[in-house]
Amino acid sequence: MSIDRRSLLKVVGMAPALSGGTLFAQAAANGPSDKADYTIRIATGLVDLADDHTVSTTLYNGQFPGPLIRLQEGKRVVVDIHNDTDTPELLHWHGQMIPSDVDGASEEGTPFIPAHGRRRIAFVPKPSGFRFYHTHVAAYDDLSRGTYTGQAGPVYIEPANNPGAYDREVFLVLKEFLPSFSRGGDMAMDFLVGDPIKELRDIGKKVEDQFNGPKGYEVGYDLFSINGKMLGRGDPIKVKHGERVLFHVLNASAGEIRSLALPEHTFRIITLDGNPVPTPADVPVLWLGTAERISAIVEMNHPGIWVMGDLDDDDRGHGMGIVVEYAKATGKPQWTKPQPYKWDYTIFGKTGATPATPDQTFVVSVVKQNSADNGFNRWTLNGEAFSMKTMKPAWTVHQGRRYRFKFRNASDDIHPLHLHRHSFELVRVGGRPTAGVIKDVVMLGGFQEVEFDFVADNPGPTLFHCHQQLHMDFGFMAMLNYA
Repeated sequence: MSIDRRSLLKVVGMAPALSGGTLFAQAAANGPSDKADYTIRIATGLVDLADDHTVSTTLYNGQFPGPLIRLQEGKRVVVDIHNDTDTPELLHWHGQMIPSDVDGASEEGTPFIPAHGRRRIAFVPKPSGFRFYHTHVAAYDDLSRGTYTGQAGPVYIEPANNPGAYDREVFLVLKEFLPSFSRGGDMAMDFLVGDPIKELRDIGKKVEDQFNGPKGYEVGYDLFSINGKMLGRGDPIKVKHGERVLFHVLNASAGEIRSLALPEHTFRIITLDGNPVPTPADVPVLWLGTAERISAIVEMNHPGIWVMGDLDDDDRGHGMGIVVEYAKATGKPQWTKPQPYKWDYTIFGKTGATPATPDQTFVVSVVKQNSADNGFNRWTLNGEAFSMKTMKPAWTVHQGRRYRFKFRNASDDIHPLHLHRHSFELVRVGGRPTAGVIKDVVMLGGFQEVEFDFVADNPGPTLFHCHQQLHMDFGFMAMLNYA
């Protein structure tokens, strides 16, 4: 039975730093065959962001973030997912190459987990690295649904070899709470390398004149957190001078671009979206689009008590940060803003290398129709907004072939582009060529282009979309169908 995304708009109702060495999900390792390895329960619960700020939302296993799940690459896993809410749910295993029926997107054919029901799934985890799981239902104008809730949790698939020497791991999940609608504002884009393309700006202006109304609705937030605690309200990350700490950072936002800096320290990035980069590089600031993950080693070589936080003073002031405290250090947490830094994916690529020649290239133009869908912006790909009735736009691919996607953004928004069930290789970002950087989400800048290649090596219906909840709900999706 086909279930339309818009039929799932019923209101559902209204953690300290995660240690990499602890398994938080319920496990039944080596148990009888009728036992699941992990159990995840979807239910309404409370998140104590601070003593004076508690929010009610939908959670996994009664906590935010959801349980850290550590898996072994290539070892089959069985998961029981219980839905204790009043509406059907979906759980997406973001970044894994698994079959369509367990990936967690209804567009691909994954069954919904019925209200007050259970679904048992089994899959073989791959590839190794930092992945995560989250809901994949539509929200539209319901801010108690979808990724506006607290349904997100980290997954780490153990690799055969550790990608770098470090003393310990810390998982950080960045998330906003208490969303509300407002008329759209301008999104900051100056942190991305690359200049706007005049042709794309002219296309955007022409469409804006055609849909000459007020700006479409956007979503803002009142409270911000790392691992479910506002800055200064949870336990600090305690470190020792000389330690090498591997930070696994996830942007679990429904639509915000996030930055993260630790004064007087640098991040040595070793993986992007869980995949080792060809050229590890030191950066002063991390930038993460919605659903992006970064793993970076920080050498603890500047004793003190520091604020690791977002560059935006208002967001950081409303909670987007966490305290890093050296042993024996005293005083108040210190924050100093780093110098402006341009985020450039290409510095992590293979020097002098070029990607393989694709078998076919798809050119996709992204256009925003301002306030065209009941006050919300409608998003089109080559002139077509995604429809659940037609399951279009759609592209046909053939197993084993290499495809290049060139996205041309005729809007002023940043789009974190996500391809399900596959990874892709960056080819050109912000006008700069690259090779060897493997991801499953990439930020497409306003009035810019991005190109990536993927090999059609995981047959089955495959969803592509912008990972901003508003954008995907209002048209920014497409299907890839294997011939």
